Amino acid sequence: MTVSASSRALAGTRRDPKAVPAKPVVSKSARRRKRNNSLLGVLAWFCGLVFFAPIAWMVFVSFHKEVHAAVSPPDLTAPLTIEQYANVIERNIAPYTINSLIAAGFSTVLVIVLAVPAAYATAVKPIRAVKGTLTWVLSTKFLPLIAALLPLYLVFKELGLLDNIWGLVIFYTGMNLPVAIWMMHSFLSEIPPDVMAAAEVDGAGLPTILARIVLPLALPGIAATGLIAFIFAWNEFMFALSLTGTKASTAPVYLVSFITSEGLFIAQLSAASLVVSIPVVIAGWVAQDRLVQGLSLGAVK
Repeated sequence: MTVSASSRALAGTRRDPKAVPAKPVVSKSARRRKRNNSLLGVLAWFCGLVFFAPIAWMVFVSFHKEVHAAVSPPDLTAPLTIEQYANVIERNIAPYTINSLIAAGFSTVLVIVLAVPAAYATAVKPIRAVKGTLTWVLSTKFLPLIAALLPLYLVFKELGLLDNIWGLVIFYTGMNLPVAIWMMHSFLSEIPPDVMAAAEVDGAGLPTILARIVLPLALPGIAATGLIAFIFAWNEFMFALSLTGTKASTAPVYLVSFITSEGLFIAQLSAASLVVSIPVVIAGWVAQDRLVQGLSLGAVK
């Protein structure tokens, strides 16, 4: 009797194979979260398209003649041509690009060489009044650049650095160094101090710790800092225009030559802008993995 009763009880609890399984219950908070994520995705795509639209338009215009580029509304059926790129090359863009590479490249190297030890002193082996020191370093960026133009011009004139590419290297190094120190301070703060303490116990000196421990661990942050410093130096225009003449002019100064009293050569300007942007795009593409790691290194504690 007991066995048969138990069997009937188990049979009663068995599921009918034809029964429809119950749908999972989704809470209101989960539905709201899913809806918000969808809206954020749509907003992100919209912002991306808005930011990309001028670049796409510049590419489109650069493959047209001036007469078609100046038409409003644009003529989407106008014939395509590479004439503008040929004109850009004929106008001798190479010296300006080389000057930009020298100024941005060497200044970026100097910024990294100076920023890493400075950030090491504030983040790893803190000096006295770290907050005050970092605030003072950043305060040098509070002065509007236009206010420093005349004093710098006079100093460069006395030192014989006007129209000298190495004068721009020095200026770009000082311009980007405060931001680089702050960025490297954030990155080096994430390095476990026990690793460097163990190296000190083993007898490693400061140069060895920097070269074999700090630099490999902070390489993503160094890549991010270096790329930002390179972009800032590459895009700088006002001081490059004011402190150079004919020998040390950079690529942004070259772009101004397409704005003349005869009018704006928009097709040639678009082609030249794309050519000038190629080194920055290549640098960003090469360092993209390190850049993402570096930008996220100090984001989450």
